[in-house]
Amino acid sequence: MMRAILLLATLALAGCGAVPRVDVQTVKVPVPVECREPVPDRPSMPTEALADDADPFELLRAALAEIDRREGYEVRLLAALMICTQTIANH
Repeated sequence: MMRAILLLATLALAGCGAVPRVDVQTVKVPVPVECREPVPDRPSMPTEALADDADPFELLRAALAEIDRREGYEVRLLAALMICTQTIANH
């Protein structure tokens, strides 16, 4: 009986002496980050300021000017979008 207890105690202590092998792995996971780039202000469009009875030539001039303003606004919006969608490593 004493031998059985001694054998169990020896086995129990032997199990505690074995160090489990631990492998540490680095896993890179993308983490969403808040974008702090301000949204550009929308410019006033020339066609919005026209009177209802504006002649066709005024409307044409305002529409051509509006195309330029919209293109400039789109460039600023695209720049803000590109900054917000860059990967974290590029910041």
